[in-house]
Formats: sequence, C-alpha cells, structure tokens
Amino acid sequence: MKKKLISFFLLAAGLFLFAYAQKAKVSLPETQSGKRVEAFIKAFNAGEPAMREFFANHTAKDSLKNIPIEARLNRYRQMHERLGSLELHKVVESRTDLLSIIVRTSNGQFVKLEFQFEAAEPFGLIGILVEDIEGEDAETNRKKDNNVLIAAVKEYAQKITAADEFSGVILVAQNGIPLFEEAYGYADRERKIPNRVETRFNIGSINKSFTKLAVCQLIKQGKVSLDDPINKFLLDYPNKETAAKVTVKHLLDMTSGIGDFFGERYQTTPKEKIRSLKDYLPLFADKPLEFEPGTRNRYSNGGYVVLGLIIEKASGVDYYTYVREHIFKPAGMLDSESYEKDASIPNRALGYMRDGSSWKPNCETLPGRGSSAGGGYSTARDLLKYTIALKEGTFAEADEEMHGGFSIAGGAPGLNAGLEWNPRSGYTIVVMSNFDPPSAERVVRQIRSWLPR
Repeated sequence: MKKKLISFFLLAAGLFLFAYAQKAKVSLPETQSGKRVEAFIKAFNAGEPAMREFFANHTAKDSLKNIPIEARLNRYRQMHERLGSLELHKVVESRTDLLSIIVRTSNGQFVKLEFQFEAAEPFGLIGILVEDIEGEDAETNRKKDNNVLIAAVKEYAQKITAADEFSGVILVAQNGIPLFEEAYGYADRERKIPNRVETRFNIGSINKSFTKLAVCQLIKQGKVSLDDPINKFLLDYPNKETAAKVTVKHLLDMTSGIGDFFGERYQTTPKEKIRSLKDYLPLFADKPLEFEPGTRNRYSNGGYVVLGLIIEKASGVDYYTYVREHIFKPAGMLDSESYEKDASIPNRALGYMRDGSSWKPNCETLPGRGSSAGGGYSTARDLLKYTIALKEGTFAEADEEMHGGFSIAGGAPGLNAGLEWNPRSGYTIVVMSNFDPPSAERVVRQIRSWLPR
C-alpha cells in the first residue's frame, strides 16, 4: 500500500533516478501553492513549534480531520531527523492543485517533494509525496568493486539496526546471484523472535507490479484491451459515469482520476471486514472523479483495486488465485501470498509503528486482507526470483517498461519494502522492513549510490 493519504508524507510507487546540474538560485512561483510551500520549507527548518502552526494554518480541513496534527508532527520528527534542513533546488512542476520541487538536504541528499492541494479555494494542503533521488554528487559514492560494496552494506546495516532504525532483510544480488543476504531485528519484538532471511514481510504497493503483469497477460490472451472501459467488466460499478469514462489504460497509468481508498471511510470501517476486493469498493468507488481521465497523473490505490476486479472478471477466478497460479508459481515464488491478517502464518513479520521513542504493532491499521493495490507478503528471495523470471522470459507478456528494469516500493505505517532491478548492470537490491517508511527505501537508496560501475 504505497504513497497514500493515511500518512501525511506519502511514499512513491516507485523510486526515480535523477542527476541535476548545479543551477542558479531558484524561486517558488508567486501563487497560493508557492506561498504555502515556501511556508512549509521555512517551518520545516525552524522546528516543531513552527510546523505545528503550519499544519494548523495550511492543511485542508478534511485532511486535518483524518490525520490530526500530532500524527503529522510525529512523521515530521522522523523526516527532520533523517534529512536535516531543506533548501530549494529546483521547481519541477507548478499547477493550482500541485507543486513539485527538488530540495537539497543539509546532509547532501536530494529529495523530490510533490505537494498536493485542494483544487478550489482555500487550496489547503492535502498531502506530500516524498521521493529520495540521486543527487549530482552520487558518483563520488561509488565503490570500486563488490567486496568493498558488501563491506559497506554490512557496516551500514549494523549501524542503523543498533540505532533501532531498521528491522528486516537486505539482499544484494548481481546477475541473479546473491552477493549479500542478511536479516536484522525482530519479526516479533514482544516474543523476541528474530527476523530471518526466510521471513515474510508485508510488501505494500509492490503488489501493483504483479497486478500490472496480470493485466498484461490477459491483454496478450485477448481477454482485456487497454481501451476497455470499466463498465465492460463491472456492470454494477457504483459510479456509472466513471465506469463509462475510465479505461484499463487510465487505471494502469494512474491517469484515471479515481482517488484513494484510504481516508475517513477506511478509518471508520472495521478492518476485519475488508477481506476481498469488492469489500474495498464502498471506500471510494461512488465518489466523483478527481479530474477528467487522461488529463493528469495522480497515484491511485483505488484504481488498482478496480484493475484487480477486472482481472477477476476477465479470468474467471479471484485475484489472489490468479496471481498465485500465473505469477508466483511460474516464478518459483512459493513464499508469496496475500495472507489474511488473522491467519497463523509461520515466518511472518509483525509490523511496528513508531510511537514516540518506542514501537507499537500496526495490526489495527491493516485490512483483513491486502488487495491488488498492495498489502501482500513475500520474502527477499522471492522478489529476486521475480526479477530473474522477467529476465529469463518467463513472463514474455510483460510490457517493455517492466523488462527494462524498475525501482518500486511499498510502504504504510509499520511496513516498508523496496525492490530495484537494473538488467543492464545486473544488480538487484531487495530491502524489506517491518518498521515505518522510509526504513527500507533509504537503505535501497544508500546501496544504489554505492553500486560499482
């Protein structure tokens, strides 16, 4: 369950690599959104009292109702501790409802911040998408060979584990062969059960890659077309206008205008009752589109739930069975599954959310079962097998983008996972954590910056 409004700072569905040349001092646009972002950076650097005031004065009322100021401040503390102060580096995109910028942090890191605002007055802040990116000095971090790389990874992993900043598994492979594979921390902190390399972790939105592949397979079989509207498959979809307008391509590209299922309805719904894809529909499907399909791009967990339902209708089996039989088994991913939350599963890590200076289980925040948008479980070795299967042609139906490699991630309170595969260099990085984001993603970013050329 990736980048979603359940937390103030959203996580990206994938990580993107950038190299930015040093430029002259840049300024934010003289717009309502530009002024709010300027106030955010100033408050972020000033400290907690200023951020409290910022959240109170600039956040959309509905968003503030769903996520109170104290929860936002807790996330701010984590982010400030990791990044330090922020300095504007580049304005990427500016619209009434969105402002995307690159900032440089006081520790030399580059981060992309995408601010999402209400589309009408008073243009309150809805959420922020946060992506770690490679900076212009990334080449100076490269290690000369794999021996030096692995030594650096081992030292780094021990350091962040000792600081109680990481719990999980780290795997680094080249050409499908693991160079480094170690587990850290506890799968169950109360019972002192350690994580192992075989431990199953909640991988959040990485499941979206399996959903996309399943759609590609059905397109190859002639059962689905990119131009098919939702109502070709889901005749009883709650919003008839949406069902007629939105196509499979819109859903895949996240240009549908369908929003998220996280929000007030999700918060008030008993999570144990959410156990099938159709159980997610009442959380979002009757709402109007956020924009005309195809005109914008916005991360959509709801859209990928709809894709899962289309997979079920087109294939004739439930989503979980389809993915198990047509993706997991062919790839040899025998430890991957969308387990029910209350099922007794061996080697499954419990998730832990930061609560002040301690950690608490995230069970109450999880649905009864994950969806085609995220929330399934896997192991580091299984995710490596997924990349090997793509490379070896097991999934010839996958589109060119998937065959060309990817950097994807998933995260929510108490869980974070990152998978990066570059078929040109041969390197695969898998990091799985049962701590809050960005516990796994920042490890992926660090290792990526060290990879030898």
